Amino acid sequence: MLPEGGAPIAAVPDEAASAPPAPLDHENLTFSIDDLLEVVVHRRASDLHLTSGSAPAIRINGKIERLQEFGELTGDVTRQLLYRITSTEQQKELEERLNLDLSYPLPGLARFRVNIFHQRETLAAAFRIIPSKIKSLPELGMPGTIYELCERPRGLIVVTGPTGSGKSTTLAALIDRINETRSEHIITIEDPIEFVHFHKRCIVNQREIGADALGFAEALRAALREDPDVILLGEMRDLETISTALTAAETGHLVFATVHTQDAPSAVDRIIDVFPADQQQQIRVMVASTLQGVMTQNLLPTIDGTARVPAVEILLPDDAVRNLVRQGKLEQVYTSMQTGSSKGMQTMEQALADLVLSNVVSQETALSRSSRPQHLLELIQRGRATGQTVSPLAARLRTT
Repeated sequence: MLPEGGAPIAAVPDEAASAPPAPLDHENLTFSIDDLLEVVVHRRASDLHLTSGSAPAIRINGKIERLQEFGELTGDVTRQLLYRITSTEQQKELEERLNLDLSYPLPGLARFRVNIFHQRETLAAAFRIIPSKIKSLPELGMPGTIYELCERPRGLIVVTGPTGSGKSTTLAALIDRINETRSEHIITIEDPIEFVHFHKRCIVNQREIGADALGFAEALRAALREDPDVILLGEMRDLETISTALTAAETGHLVFATVHTQDAPSAVDRIIDVFPADQQQQIRVMVASTLQGVMTQNLLPTIDGTARVPAVEILLPDDAVRNLVRQGKLEQVYTSMQTGSSKGMQTMEQALADLVLSNVVSQETALSRSSRPQHLLELIQRGRATGQTVSPLAARLRTT
């Protein structure tokens, strides 16, 4: 439990930290989930992990640190902690489906996205912090061309990247900007609801899978009858959901969604490839006409290790890119992105090179996050040789 005054728990001495913690006795448990989550907030961590055989662990700037002062969790203790924050219905779902998604509030501090799951016949859980304040696009360090996506009247906008890359945070910032600048109806479909949006210039209705809707596809179909202008779809997971999202984008709605891929061209390929082969040409035409933008994000630790910054790949389809999508020549889209900087596009390698050249992240870190490390190295070497100026994103980060 946090000391009086809300200060973080003091670190244990080195000799105590090096010794394995004693397993906790669930009958004498002296702390709660809330106590652990307060540590997450006060130490500015992003995640809390609970699992049997380990002390609770938090992730700070991408690295896992154990909270040895709380002791080693046993299976019984982990179950007791997690059952205290779940209802009888949720516990039943957990036992039937072997995992459970939910959101959990820490009043006055933050909300958390939670996944509870079974492992080695015991329970484990991952908590991801959702800040109570939605950061703006400038605060997130997003390139200026991203702002233009909020002005599109219709179409499909996809945010992609690995788990933990900040996709949900960026989507929340995009929706919040629309909420502040347009007078429309926004519907979000999430599992679970993460950022809470208040009514500003827009009306915002948020539906949570399980609590407010049975599934993404059904909620999305219903949304089309609810007079929306903007739809946020937490994740495009299956054929039915993707098909309905494309239909919504084609019929005059602005649809935001996430896909788990490593770059923008593969996100387009994933959307098309989920359909049967005999439908894919029709879907290519539909995607080519409705796609308004694809963003791929990566979060990298800064050189001093005190923060993480985004590297953002941006695909803004022009006539040439749309033609490549229709023809199924997605392998050539990367080249169009390389040469499309005047139109606001950039590849992940260009974004990473800018961060290295501006001394925001190390070259080694950037190379480890690139799927084309040789090309990235060439960009870095060319930039150093020519004294290439950094991008607006990198320049802003260098001064913060």
